[in-house]
Amino acid sequence: MDAEAKRAVLVLTLNLRDEGNEAKRVFHPSLPEVRAEPNPEPRFLLPTAPRPAPAGTPTPPLLPHFRIPLRPPGSTSGPRYRKLRPGAVERQPWVPSGAESSGAWLWSCSSGLLKVRDRSFQLRQNLYLVGFGKAVLGMAAAAEELLGQHLVQGVISVPKGIRAAMEHAGKQEMLLKPHSRVQVFEGAEDNLPDRDALRAAVAIRQLAEGLTADDLLLVLISGGGSALLPAPIPPVTLEEKQTLTKLLAARGANIQELNTIRKALSQLKGGGLAQAAYPAQVVSLILSDVVGDPVEVIASGPTVASVHSVQDCLHILNHYGLRAALPRSVKTVLAQSDSDPHGPHSCGHVLNVIIGSNALALAEAQRQAEALGYRAVVLSAAIQGDVKSVARFYGLLTRVAGAHLTLPVTGASVEEEAQLWELAAELQLPDLQLKEALEAVAGAGGPVCLLAGGEPTVQLQGSGKGGRNQELALRVGAELGQQPLGPLEVLFLSGGTDGQDGPTEAAGAWVVPELTSQAATEGLDVAAFLSRNDSHTFFRCFRGGAHLLHTGLTGTNVMDAHLLFLRPR
Repeated sequence: MDAEAKRAVLVLTLNLRDEGNEAKRVFHPSLPEVRAEPNPEPRFLLPTAPRPAPAGTPTPPLLPHFRIPLRPPGSTSGPRYRKLRPGAVERQPWVPSGAESSGAWLWSCSSGLLKVRDRSFQLRQNLYLVGFGKAVLGMAAAAEELLGQHLVQGVISVPKGIRAAMEHAGKQEMLLKPHSRVQVFEGAEDNLPDRDALRAAVAIRQLAEGLTADDLLLVLISGGGSALLPAPIPPVTLEEKQTLTKLLAARGANIQELNTIRKALSQLKGGGLAQAAYPAQVVSLILSDVVGDPVEVIASGPTVASVHSVQDCLHILNHYGLRAALPRSVKTVLAQSDSDPHGPHSCGHVLNVIIGSNALALAEAQRQAEALGYRAVVLSAAIQGDVKSVARFYGLLTRVAGAHLTLPVTGASVEEEAQLWELAAELQLPDLQLKEALEAVAGAGGPVCLLAGGEPTVQLQGSGKGGRNQELALRVGAELGQQPLGPLEVLFLSGGTDGQDGPTEAAGAWVVPELTSQAATEGLDVAAFLSRNDSHTFFRCFRGGAHLLHTGLTGTNVMDAHLLFLRPR
C-alpha cells in the first residue's frame, strides 16, 4: 500500500441526487454527515470484482471515501426528496420492510393533522417542542420548517460549540433560522453535564409543566441527551451526581447501568419529562445511541416510565464497590423513592418512535462499500463489552478472515477460529453474523470490508487522555502486530458517529499491523500508553497525528462504527 493510501482518511458523506444529478445536502438521523458535495469522480477507482482494473488505474486505498445516499439498501434508485432540511422527509418517504420492529417511522402533516405511524394529532397553533442531544439542532431546524406555523415555543439543549461548528462547516441546513421560536442552550462541554445544561433542563421542565390537555409536545431525543438534561432531585447536587457517574464509568459500568442510576436521581429522566408534560399529548422522535435501541435507556428515558427499582440501583452500586461511599444526599433520594406511596408513574399519553440507529448507518455503509468493489458484510450492531476483549476479538477475526481470504485453512488458523468463536460467545453479541462473514470472505477473492457498530467500555486505570474509539484502535493495532499476517493488507478504524471520542476533538483513529514497530522507531511504547489509558496522546504524537480521525461535530450520534479492511497482496 502506498503512502498516500495509508494516509487516507475516512469521510462518511451524505449525498442525495435529485433530477439533473444535483447534489443535495441532507440530514439523516442515523448517518454521520461529515460533508455533502456534488459527486466528482473518485480519486481512487476500484472495479467490481472479478473484472481486472484498467491499465494505469491507481491502487485504491484500504480506507475508501464513502458516499451514502439515502436509498433503500440494495436499491439502485430511491425516493426523491425535495426541499430537504435536516431530518425532513417527503409526505410519503420510503419505509424499509420490518419498519415496526426496526423502528423506522412514517409521518406527514397536512390539513392541520400530524400523523406519526398509526396515530393522528390535531395541530392548531398548539405545538410545543423540546429536545436534547447531539443531533437535536438539525432535528429542531427540520421540525420548525415543517411545522412552524403551529409551533408556539421550543427549547433545546445541544452540545457547546455545535452551532459554530455547523456554521464553520457550511451546514446552514443544520441551523435554526433567525427569529426562530426555538430557544437554544449550549452546554455539556466534553460530554459532561454542567451549569449551562442545568439551565437548559430547568427551561425544558418549566415549558413542560405549563402545558394543558389541548397541547402537543414534540420531544426530540438523541445520544448525548443524558448529559444535556441534568436535573438532579434535591438535595443531590449536580456535582455529586456527576462525580458518581464518573466513578461508575471509570469502573466499567455500561450505558444501561449508568442510566439506571441517572434516572433514579433525576427529575426528568425515567419518565419525569413525560410526567411534567401531563396532561398534554407527547410524541418523542428518538435517535438511538444504545445497543438494542431500548427507549427506556436512550438519554435515560425521559419519556418512558422507569422499570427499575431502588434495589436495582443498590445492586449496581454494590457491584462496583461504591455503595459505602455514597453522599448522604444520594442515600436520601434513594430512600424517598423506595417509600414513594404512588409508585412508578405511567406514560400512556406518550408515543415513542425510534427514527434512526446504528444498524441503519451500517447498512448504508455496507451498500456503499459494495458499490466501491469491496465484499462487505455487517458483523454486528451490538458490539459491547470490555475494550480489551473487543480488541482481542478483532485481532483474532483479522487472522482468521485473512486465512480464509489468502490461504487454505491451516491447523493454526483452525485453532484461532475456535478461539474466535469462544471469545464471541463470551462477548454475548446477540446479532453477530460471524459465520456469514467468514463464508463471504472465503468466497471474496478480493478486497473485503467487515463492518460493525456498538459501544465498548473502558475501565480506566491511568490518568491519560483518550476515548473508547482511540483506545480500541490502539489495542487492535497492538493485536495486529503480534505475528505476521501473510500476504494481506489490513486497516482497522474505529470512530464515533458524533465526531467526538471522549473528551477529545478526534472522532477516533485508524491503525495498520505495522503500528507498533513504526511507533517504536519514533520512541513511542504502545503498551505504556495503553497502561495509562492515554490513547489520544499516543495518536497525537504518532506521525504527527496522521492516524487520528477528525470530522468535527457531525450533528448526529448513533454510537460507534468499526471498519476492518482486508485486501490480499
